[in-house]
Amino acid sequence: MPQWLQWSLIIAGVIAIIVLLGFIRKQMVTLAESRRRQKKAEVFQAKRRKDMVDSIRVIAMAIEEEQVEYSEGCLRIKGLLDHVAPELMEKPPFKVFMEVYEQLRHMPTHQARQDTDARFVAKMDKERFAVERKHSDEIRRAATAIRNHSF
Repeated sequence: MPQWLQWSLIIAGVIAIIVLLGFIRKQMVTLAESRRRQKKAEVFQAKRRKDMVDSIRVIAMAIEEEQVEYSEGCLRIKGLLDHVAPELMEKPPFKVFMEVYEQLRHMPTHQARQDTDARFVAKMDKERFAVERKHSDEIRRAATAIRNHSF
């Protein structure tokens, strides 16, 4: 084998090694960045979950102390449980949150409620208060249970 061919192959091999080392380094940097982003997302999700659990407990306490209407408390807890532990709404005593939601979900809220005729709003409020009265004991028991539940 001629000497120039040997040197050419050696140089080609060194170039291949350098290119592969560059590729490996780039992959390691990409992998480290991906892990860092994943860890940051996990920390964010854990904090978000903790904040939602804290909100559930505050709303439950407000229900127990009658600082919030039962229907509003149920709707808010149900919305938070959808993200934190949706399986709880299938178990007693927490089923009442879903039951109240199902009975009130057709009612407009926020701006839609303000835009609705006052007589219709009064009729809906009457219906809402009847649902609250019907489930009041269950709602209080569920609020106490959810406040003391370990998520």
